[in-house]
Amino acid sequence: MSGIPKTDADGGVFAAVDIGASSGRVILGRIKDGAERGAELEVVHRFPNGVVELDGGLRWDFDALFAEVLTGLAAAARVAGERGETVTSIGIDTWAVDYGLVNKAGELTAQPYSYRDDRGRAAVATVHQKLDPARLYGATGLQFLQFSTLYQLATETDLDGVQALLIPDLIAFLLTGQRRTEATNASTTGLFDAVAGEWATELLTALGLPKDLFPPLIEPGETVGSLLPDIAARTGLDQATKVVAVGSHDTASAVAAVPAAASAANAETFAYISSGTWSLVGLELEHPVLTEASREANFTNERGVDGTIRYLRNMGGLWLLSECQRTWAQEGYTSELNALLTAAAALPPGGPQINPDDPYFIAPDNMPQRIRAAIRHTGDILPNDPAAITRCIMDSLAAGYAKTIVAAERLAKCTVDVVHIVGGGSQNTLLCQLTADATGKPVIAGPVEATALGNVLVQARAAGRVSGGLMDLRHLVAASHQLRTFAPQLAKL
Repeated sequence: MSGIPKTDADGGVFAAVDIGASSGRVILGRIKDGAERGAELEVVHRFPNGVVELDGGLRWDFDALFAEVLTGLAAAARVAGERGETVTSIGIDTWAVDYGLVNKAGELTAQPYSYRDDRGRAAVATVHQKLDPARLYGATGLQFLQFSTLYQLATETDLDGVQALLIPDLIAFLLTGQRRTEATNASTTGLFDAVAGEWATELLTALGLPKDLFPPLIEPGETVGSLLPDIAARTGLDQATKVVAVGSHDTASAVAAVPAAASAANAETFAYISSGTWSLVGLELEHPVLTEASREANFTNERGVDGTIRYLRNMGGLWLLSECQRTWAQEGYTSELNALLTAAAALPPGGPQINPDDPYFIAPDNMPQRIRAAIRHTGDILPNDPAAITRCIMDSLAAGYAKTIVAAERLAKCTVDVVHIVGGGSQNTLLCQLTADATGKPVIAGPVEATALGNVLVQARAAGRVSGGLMDLRHLVAASHQLRTFAPQLAKL
């Protein structure tokens, strides 16, 4: 995008705190008016994120993470001030399921565990003894993942006098002093009623968890609170700056910004793939699908912006490739990603594939070695060559996407016209083309920054800068971002 527009004096700009499992950013969002109406983003601070070995487990260094958030908000205040702008509000999105425990004094009792820690697996059997998996699914509609919040909570030994704050809610609490749980992220806990849109208190009781373990719910677009005085002083933001709830599960924000072309009279049915560390593959529905067939297929019904349902499967993603790159770099192979993908694309189709959803691939380790071992178990052979391993990952992801979309169509009784890929994977030309080939459907790639766009647009709507429903927000995305279309080139796999 060219140029940085000046917003109206009363319009302000919006700060998006967007944190993933490996990195985070603080971004200023501006709403452009007139002929170039749309949304524009400016990254003002980037920082790394990752799990650390601490106190006997894999945890997040949350103290360091929050310090980076404050640094980013200070940068947002400075950049906005230099341009005569005011930061109207702050929205926060992160990954799902993980939480910190906060005592009555508002203190974090320990650094939060990461979902990549193995502790949840040991609690699965105990939870299922108390709550039959079919009953759980009928209430929550949640895909079984051994690291979901309810399994993590089942390992806690002392929950007296504490509350569990999901990671974006924990950040919002430290900024405002207000304890709330944003609904899209609450829906990933396994303790949220998929139909009522409320906490499933009967599940908390059945698991012996306090009914007030989580703070009250808040919907995207509602105000959490204003900045605490010391936070305002440390960042240079006005104390009246609001923290506004957005789709705080990053996928909820990303789906809100999928640039689907639809109108009330003629709506296309689209599938989306939010492609990054993980792949979130599914449909946007009005109502959850809570059938036994859906449970057996391991689909999840998570909350979206405006009360929609994100009907999806959480699949393996580009974590597989990034972990391979980390190992190869340690071994002295430092080929650029584009060169690696070009070499992989030159290889013939039909090579060996892995199951990218296998828990075997969740923890950090020597990923190339593990992928080749998984292929050996199938009776095939994968050369110890970065291009061949990369092609195996791309083929496996594309095939997994196609199978998931076919299953979603069957279970939700609909037909998908087009597949939208947003997030980092939308830049991966090989993955996009292979997905078009595997699904037999056109793939529209972009925007890369869908999560931050969804975050900013929900804030802008709350402030009255934009109006309308999700499709109106999506039209703004489509109007201000260049998208690429990939047509199927091969017979559907």
